[in-house]
Amino acid sequence: MRKYQLFAVLGVLLVVAGFTLMLQSPTMAQDAPAPLTSENPIDPPYLGEFYLAWVASPHADKTAEAFNHWNEEADKVVPDTCAKCHSTPGYQDFIGADGSEINKVDAPAPLGTVVSCDACHNSVTSTLRDVPFPSGAVVTTADDSSRCVECHQGRAWGGSVDAAIEKAGLTDGNTVSDALGFVNIHYFAAAASLYGSEVSGGYQFAEQVYTGKNAHYGDQNTCIGCHDPHTLEVKVETCGNCHEDVASVEDLVNIRMQGSLSDYDGDGDTTEGIAQEIAGLQEMLMAAVQGYAKEISGAAITYNAAAYPYFFADANDNGAADEGEGKYVSWTGNLLKAAYNYQVSMKDPGAFAHNPEYTIELLFDSISMLNAEISAPVDMSTATRDNPGHFDATGEPFRHWDEEGEVPGGCARCHSGEGVPVFLKNGVNIAAEPANGFACTNCHNPADEFNVYAVKEVKFPSGAAMSFGEGDPSNLCLVCHQGRESTVSVNTAIKGAGVGDDEVSEKLTFRNIHYFAAGVTKFGADAKGAYQFTDKEYSGLFMHDGEDYVTCIACHDQHQLTLRVDECSDCHEDVETAEDVLLIRQEAEGVDAVDYNGNGDVAEPVLNEIVSFQDALYAAIQKYAAETVGKPVAYTPAAHPYWYYDTNANGTADAEEINSDNRFLSFTPNLLRAAYNYQFSMKDPGNFAHNADYTMQVLFDSIEALGGDVSSFVRPPVVPSPAK
Repeated sequence: MRKYQLFAVLGVLLVVAGFTLMLQSPTMAQDAPAPLTSENPIDPPYLGEFYLAWVASPHADKTAEAFNHWNEEADKVVPDTCAKCHSTPGYQDFIGADGSEINKVDAPAPLGTVVSCDACHNSVTSTLRDVPFPSGAVVTTADDSSRCVECHQGRAWGGSVDAAIEKAGLTDGNTVSDALGFVNIHYFAAAASLYGSEVSGGYQFAEQVYTGKNAHYGDQNTCIGCHDPHTLEVKVETCGNCHEDVASVEDLVNIRMQGSLSDYDGDGDTTEGIAQEIAGLQEMLMAAVQGYAKEISGAAITYNAAAYPYFFADANDNGAADEGEGKYVSWTGNLLKAAYNYQVSMKDPGAFAHNPEYTIELLFDSISMLNAEISAPVDMSTATRDNPGHFDATGEPFRHWDEEGEVPGGCARCHSGEGVPVFLKNGVNIAAEPANGFACTNCHNPADEFNVYAVKEVKFPSGAAMSFGEGDPSNLCLVCHQGRESTVSVNTAIKGAGVGDDEVSEKLTFRNIHYFAAGVTKFGADAKGAYQFTDKEYSGLFMHDGEDYVTCIACHDQHQLTLRVDECSDCHEDVETAEDVLLIRQEAEGVDAVDYNGNGDVAEPVLNEIVSFQDALYAAIQKYAAETVGKPVAYTPAAHPYWYYDTNANGTADAEEINSDNRFLSFTPNLLRAAYNYQFSMKDPGNFAHNADYTMQVLFDSIEALGGDVSSFVRPPVVPSPAK
């Protein structure tokens, strides 16, 4: 017990020193700490101010349950399993500040200690950065927040639930077992929320992808970036720097960022605070839990956040935890997983700020899992799991490089959190860490009051510089939505092969324009994004309806990326939903409708006309590959590099054919041009609105170049760019 006696002496000395500091100020009352003001200073302020901040904090509250829970126990100690976070000696023992083994509490701690100054201020914590979590994951903190993370990480993780299920010998998720009990993550596990899937604090379903560490802006990426380390209070004034309506702690729950405008709980309100979205999903999950418990487990369940073990048998089935109702014992594996995630969300009241995406994912997936088992599922028809496009941390555009641990420089411009400003400043990107979608500062310049970065013009892969007008916000969209290939790069590849139009060369491999290259479709001939045949002319920038609907953000919400359908309906009277946009067919006033695909229907959507051209080109490609090249080919839009040998010649890329060893390598110049243009048309699903004429022109010419039949088709007339 010597080390505890030593710490007790040090603690007393520290307290005495603190009160001595208070007594040095003649304006301070000696019976209680007084608030710090400019008229009521403490000298020396660098110690006295910190002490007074700490002494009023929860860490110093000697009456709190966190420090008195074991007072009535027979051995009168804080157990070694709890001492790390519920006593100063236990914390020092765990981090090895007492000379003992690190990351282990060797013995129980004495009662009556709080988290005092010397818990966090000692020779070990000053260099502490790496912190292990219950999952075994180790995170490296950027500042002194490691001291916070050591305790505010919970005591369980998703794997703890699986371990409990395995120990109970359960192989079926709906089997009740009396060997199964509730698994509790513990209280205020803010770090488990913050680091998300990196530490797997929640129960993560195997088939789903989850958000990693939540990235705030600038210095607000750590515990002490947002909380005062001594009072533990939120630095509300810092929040107000970005969230203009935040003036008090009460305002925090109303925060809703532009990158989280999905309707997660499906209540139709995307203006409510993200905290309300989480609360809505919590209610839905509890409804699913209670429905499942009665139907599958055969025993009603209820929850009490303030009483261990939280889940109780609802004997009178009134939905509330009444006095005398015992703990719930009719657990199944599925019910435990869902209940664990419910508790994870409930025991971090700041989850809406720490990592709302991760919390929403856990809740959504838990509801979905239970819904699949019960006869009256909770209505999820309007609920949403993930953030919209640029902010979807679970999407392939941001998760593709997780195993490698970094996004290559050639991809970082558009697939990392802040690749765009790096590119704008340097003209090039270097490798970056995988991100949870775009940061706000990817498009908004913090050095210019968070205005959108001003871009004069954007250089496209063809070498052409395109612009909607100097400084137009939509120019920023063009930085990424321009593709990665062009007429120029295809011609370069063909020239390098040095073969005739119908000769196969192993030097020719497929050139992929990349995804959602809407910018090159929009600018048409000027951008040369598709392969443009030298003896043909092509339409330029599609002006839509004059100047009002030319740019990206004129038609799309720049944050949700959804269509501004109400704007479409100004001209297209039958458009009320996004689905209606696909049906648009509107010719210019005074111009006769054109039957481009020759099927006799001049009223069908222009999208259908384009699909007919695509079908005809694909048929021409397959015929050319089989008859001219002697190697049947098949295409799949879902697997790079898209073109594969059709080994069974059935016209389809079958599962066994889609592998890297079977990728198509028998290109001729003509086949490469056609395959490139087919991919160009497939990877811009909005081409019918961005520039239908240009799209059909390059498809028409590609069919013709392969010897396909275009006799029934009409090539759209060329409309030059207004710039010309």
